[in-house]
Order: sequence, then C-alpha cells, then structure tokens
Amino acid sequence: MEKLRPALRPENKGNEMETRITRQEVRHVALLARLELSESEEERMTGQMNGILGYMDKLNELDTENVEPTTHAIQLQNVFRPDVVKRSLDRKNSLANAPETDGANFVVPKVL
Repeated sequence: MEKLRPALRPENKGNEMETRITRQEVRHVALLARLELSESEEERMTGQMNGILGYMDKLNELDTENVEPTTHAIQLQNVFRPDVVKRSLDRKNSLANAPETDGANFVVPKVL
C-alpha cells in the first residue's frame, strides 16, 4: 500500500484525526503553485484546508441516493433576447470614429 498517513488510509475511514493536512503539505502545495507563504499564512491555510475537509466529511454523511446531479444550484434560464434581423450600420458610419481606416476597413497594427 502506498504511504498514506493514518487518517487517510481506507481502513481508518471514520477515525480521521483532527489534522488531515499538515503544514508540510501546505508548504508543498504552495511551492507547486509558486506561492510564498509566511509562517502565519501557512498556519492559517492549514487550518482552513482542514476545515474544508471537515465540512466535506459532513456533506458525505448526507443521504443523496435520490438526488439528481445538477450543474447549478438553481435553475438557470437563457437571458438572451431572440435573434431578430435588423439593418446594420453602413460602412461610412461604422468607420467614422476609427483612428485609421483604408476607406473600407479598420486599420490596426499587425499582431504576430
């Protein structure tokens, strides 16, 4: 079996220790994310991450057998208006405030 700390081993499920994430693991994640954390930030992050995992344990206690998966917490509706064909601006008006044109198009710097 891979080296998991006792709280993370499957046979200890339900017997989790209070601290599941160590400061050393927070330092490692910060290093991977290229973050420089102070000692107090490491301590705060360790506590916050353990709090999140504790909350996840609470959520895992819920019976979700008959709950359908969703992508959003609330039902969303499309807020766009229906497409309606309308007359667009003529070329002269659309180019009127352009800093530079060639008479038919906007002229912009090349981006390569």
